[in-house]
Amino acid sequence: MFALSTKRVLAAVGLSAALATGAAAHHGWSWAEADQIELRGTIEKISMGGPHPTLDVATADDGLWRVELGNPRQTERSGFVEGVAKPGDQVTALGNRSQDPQEKRMKAVRITIGEKRYDIYPERIRTN
Repeated sequence: MFALSTKRVLAAVGLSAALATGAAAHHGWSWAEADQIELRGTIEKISMGGPHPTLDVATADDGLWRVELGNPRQTERSGFVEGVAKPGDQVTALGNRSQDPQEKRMKAVRITIGEKRYDIYPERIRTN
């Protein structure tokens, strides 16, 4: 019985480690370029669900982009909550785009709707 319990515990630890590694890869920044870009466009769709709220942003010159925000709590702490923006609103997103040039995806550090700024990752904002 002890051997069976030990195997189960080791299996659970291994599974937890595998899941944690996958989560870290998903939630990290390794997929994004180091340099930040500014993206301007019109919000087509807003999703406030997990794991990350997202905006689908239509740009004039480069088509539709997926803009990922922070986790739901972090996004909420920035003040960007349900109802502050809607499809059709103009948005400026500052953030790090995907390293894959074919992928129109960005991790936003700041979102601006009208005159209101939402600093999602204030410690990462570079405005040189």
